[in-house]
Amino acid sequence: MLKEIFDYLDSIIERDPATKSRFEVILCYPGVHAVFLHRIAHFFYEKKLILIARVISQLNRFFTGIEIHPGAKIGKRLFIDHGMGVVIGETTEIGDDVTIYQEVTLGGTGKEKGKRHPTIGNNVVIASGAKILGPFKVGDNSKIGSGSVVLKEIPPNCTVVGVPGRVVIKDDVKVANKKRPDADLDQVKLPDPIAQEIECLRKRLVKLEEEIIYKEGRE
Repeated sequence: MLKEIFDYLDSIIERDPATKSRFEVILCYPGVHAVFLHRIAHFFYEKKLILIARVISQLNRFFTGIEIHPGAKIGKRLFIDHGMGVVIGETTEIGDDVTIYQEVTLGGTGKEKGKRHPTIGNNVVIASGAKILGPFKVGDNSKIGSGSVVLKEIPPNCTVVGVPGRVVIKDDVKVANKKRPDADLDQVKLPDPIAQEIECLRKRLVKLEEEIIYKEGRE
């Protein structure tokens, strides 16, 4: 148990350059507090003590600003960075070594029963403000850009941006923009598929205008 705790703390230190020590993580990181309290709430939830589980989850929300339904299944070494405004729904499943930033929602799309929240694979990064809505899977090693709204399944090893979310990198190969091979989760370099389409339309319009001017000049 102690080894697992140290492993968890060290994984956070590796992912957050601002962290200086294990004690800082234990004392000052609400994401760590939220995961710890969720483990307790989930234990009671599995024992069918739903009210106790919900009370703990609400206390968790009050003290950390992070709302995790006690029914959510969370793997090893989840790192919720900053964390304020994060919402994780009841039937959400999160794999190992996942990183989630502030204001992320892992939610459903309606009042359907059963599995209605996403399944997040291993080693996934979900940037600030992203919304993943629905009972589908986000594949291992994928990255979801800031502010993206993901409404359908994402294969492994993909980078997703936009509203609705679109795959722009898959298996380290650019899908939408081959001019920026170094783009990853650097929020400045992430390609914008909508802007790319607008740019294509602009170039096409310029070409059409040039053709009209050329034809008018010949008449």
